[in-house]
Amino acid sequence: MTDTPHDYAEYDEGRHVNYWHLDPALRAEARRVYPESEFSWAASRLDEFGELVGGTIADNADVIDDNGPELHPYDEYGTVSNDVEYHPAQHENERLTYESGIVADAFDPPSGRKEPLGLSHTLTMQLLLSYADAGFVCPVSMTAGAALVLRNHDDGFLDDYFEGLTSRSYESVIEGAMFLTEEQGGSDVGAIETTAEQVAGRTYELTGEKWFCSNIDAEGTLTLARRADAPEGTAGLSLFLVPHRTRDGALNDQLYRRLKDKLGTISVPTGEVEFRGAEAYLVGEPEQGFRYMTTMLNWERVTNAVGAVGIMGRALLESKIKAANREAFGNPVQEYPLMKRDLFDMAVDYEAALAFAMEAGKWLDRYERDHDDEKAYQLMRTLTPIAKLRTARMSVDTASYAMEIQGGNGYVSDFVTHRLFRDAQVLPIWEGTANILSLDLLRTLGRDATHEALLPYVESLLSSANHPVLDHLVASVSEEFESLQHALVSLANADDEYAQHEAKTLANYVFDVVTASLLVANAQRELDASNDARKAVVAEWFVEQTLLDAPGRGIADGDALPLAYFDAVVRHAPLTPEELTEAETKAG
Repeated sequence: MTDTPHDYAEYDEGRHVNYWHLDPALRAEARRVYPESEFSWAASRLDEFGELVGGTIADNADVIDDNGPELHPYDEYGTVSNDVEYHPAQHENERLTYESGIVADAFDPPSGRKEPLGLSHTLTMQLLLSYADAGFVCPVSMTAGAALVLRNHDDGFLDDYFEGLTSRSYESVIEGAMFLTEEQGGSDVGAIETTAEQVAGRTYELTGEKWFCSNIDAEGTLTLARRADAPEGTAGLSLFLVPHRTRDGALNDQLYRRLKDKLGTISVPTGEVEFRGAEAYLVGEPEQGFRYMTTMLNWERVTNAVGAVGIMGRALLESKIKAANREAFGNPVQEYPLMKRDLFDMAVDYEAALAFAMEAGKWLDRYERDHDDEKAYQLMRTLTPIAKLRTARMSVDTASYAMEIQGGNGYVSDFVTHRLFRDAQVLPIWEGTANILSLDLLRTLGRDATHEALLPYVESLLSSANHPVLDHLVASVSEEFESLQHALVSLANADDEYAQHEAKTLANYVFDVVTASLLVANAQRELDASNDARKAVVAEWFVEQTLLDAPGRGIADGDALPLAYFDAVVRHAPLTPEELTEAETKAG
């Protein structure tokens, strides 16, 4: 496998390729966040999965987008059947994906290992899967999330469901889901009105309606409901597992009312559910449901982030291929300065989003390995809402511009950019909007004092960079880091209304400073490993575009990194520190 340089003119489109091969940035990030012993074992599996996703799964994803799931709520006799019909291509994608270990590897030692792999492995596989079908990542993610909740909070009562969620066999695997939203209570989870009536022991009957239910026919659905005499708000909610069929094999007492007519993510059936005395099983202790559900919510937010990055990666790949092949005025359009800058911008945005999302996943992984790791908890809680917030918006912007690079073809459904753009639109909505995520950041900074881990963490990233070509970047980011600390102190002393007003600005500010620090640290790592200064250019462009306020928008300073280093950043050509220094000396 060669990293440099890629000639994207060799490809007609971003299918029938190996996404793992074509993404050196992802390979580097995976190597960074995995424990070394795990990456050396997992790399070959990721290689195989990248080939599978780029071939059969990507082909099937296009078919599924035109032939999405269909709901048959009643049979020919008018009896509730709750039957969701899937195209054979969807069954094939499910079989290939689950039997590749995307969920099972994190809970059960795969063949040849004594221990399971970490959640970073599942996240990396989900990112690759998002190159082909971000919609399908939703049920895969919820299956892993439901398994995580049961592992953490069930005492064995639901072992049969845990075994199904983590199965390697398509014949025995069951999928997970998370039904939270009700018509009167979306972000306001405490407004949930679904009630739970005890039948016997930990078996209950649920009554109520759920308004947005993705993966509607899952056998391992987790939902929140209120028992009799439980307090109002989130403190009174308990967590239940509601199966499609009960343990005795009967269809559960619920009605799948309809599937939503959605803009995108066609492959995941999302609908409305009426619980009509549905059999449900209490997870853990009563009135602890909201706390238990945060396990899955944090996981889903990180998977939302890596899914967004996967869409960005596919959009970038399609853009590189198009720009290398499309000729205008006698030359491939990638040779023109404006297109060089566009692709350069997209590549740097992708690597920035990738670094932050994988970092959030790393700390979630570490916390789930050791719940006593306070640093991991604090960093997971700080980075997770920010990762979801920013990458979701970046994926929408990247998918939109990828359509423009394709021209008119990008706007029609014959080409994948049409689907990427539609699928990306839900990412800012799933698992909390930007406003909700910003308020969550404020809450965790105040209640959990997570800045106590964040600040030394950023300092350690910056102190790790000591190569001379990075000195000016370290100085610039360090100065901005000081400003961020002042902003944190200011908001800590502000009244609640003003703090909320500035919460989204703060979330984006933390993303910019942390990402800049990560990219600088990554540049040092690559210089140490291979004497390659490519990532130094990536870091420099990100810092210039996000942290520095150049006079006259930088137009008069003569700095044109995209022209000087297009091959290095976009095509992954090698760049020595000497070449970088020489070029900057000439420019100066």
